[in-house]
Amino acid sequence: MQAYTRRLGHQFSKSTTSSSLSSLRSLYSALDAPRFGSQQERYGSTIASTGAGHIVRKGTGGRSSVSGIVATVFGATGFVGRYVVQQLAKMGSQVLVPFRGSEDSPRHLKLMGDLGQIVPMKYNPRDEDSIKAVMAKANVVLNLIGREYETRNYGFEEVNITMAKKLATIANEHGGIMRFIQVSCLGASPSSPSRMLRAKAAAEEAILKELPQATIVKPAVVVGTEDRILNKWAQFVKKWGFLPIIGDGSSKIQPVYVVDVAAAIMAALEDDGSSMGKVYELGGPDVFTVHQLAELMYDTIREWPRYVKVPLPISKILASPREMLVNKVPFPLPTPAIFNLDEINAYSVDTVVSENALTFDDLGIVPHKLKGYPIEYLFSYRKGGPNLGATISEKVSPENWP
Repeated sequence: MQAYTRRLGHQFSKSTTSSSLSSLRSLYSALDAPRFGSQQERYGSTIASTGAGHIVRKGTGGRSSVSGIVATVFGATGFVGRYVVQQLAKMGSQVLVPFRGSEDSPRHLKLMGDLGQIVPMKYNPRDEDSIKAVMAKANVVLNLIGREYETRNYGFEEVNITMAKKLATIANEHGGIMRFIQVSCLGASPSSPSRMLRAKAAAEEAILKELPQATIVKPAVVVGTEDRILNKWAQFVKKWGFLPIIGDGSSKIQPVYVVDVAAAIMAALEDDGSSMGKVYELGGPDVFTVHQLAELMYDTIREWPRYVKVPLPISKILASPREMLVNKVPFPLPTPAIFNLDEINAYSVDTVVSENALTFDDLGIVPHKLKGYPIEYLFSYRKGGPNLGATISEKVSPENWP
């Protein structure tokens, strides 16, 4: 550009006045100036230089912006994972999605961001080099891997403890990971009657030992469109006409809306580092007994409540054969529906937010009440369609009927 301006200046030097030269100099300066805002401050790097401080400090926001976050989300194809990916993509982050199944398993996530923003990457959880490859370009790691039942290939210890240790170790060796967020479960404790919750507690301890600056998020029973509690109950009711209640259904739980869980994870990721090294217990605003939550499900699907109360010892006997055979037969066993031994053990005790725990309030989030919009997906289970048996407040006027 400078050579070009010198040639132009030579051509016009004899025929231009001093005012014309001044105008030309202004034009050349404009031509040499940065174009399209490429050097504007708002397009600068948004990555924090150290582990503390904001990761997202600048940028216009939105899917087409660049937040500076490159996040590897393990467990992104699961229930909570898809909402976390959506929130990351919404702010303009690049999301690396490790998957171990078929090429179709992460395809629903690609629609959540701009072209190239969601990057599916096949990996092998048992291969460290494969894990390092999907974390190589990341500056944020989120671990949402978990399962509420065992299979013949993966047990609770390998999924929850071994995998979490491996991710924390690789993230520590990486050197460029500024945030590590582990999604655990409310009620995770070494003394829990549930093997999964004991494994989750061991994973938390292992991660904080390897990465003291990691953030632990412990949501309660998560409710949402793809959940594995109200959907499972409604499907059983529609098929069999009743719902088994383990024990007397008096155990207390504090279900939380999945969108609130994703928002809490984003809040911990975007803060100034104050959430690093802390543990957050995420429960909804209301505490239900298992029986009360079942009543809410029945009320939403407009079915007459029918229960069969199964004593706790008998329910454990009914669920035990699968647990004994899962690693002894040469074929996969069906996924347990109601009689999942580990869930039975987990629901046998109260699972609510501790009195002095850090909660949604510490992240600046007000969680949704469960009744209403968060469970409207249950309308699809209503006999005859969503409007059948609707309450007065939900009635559709006759002129709106087709």
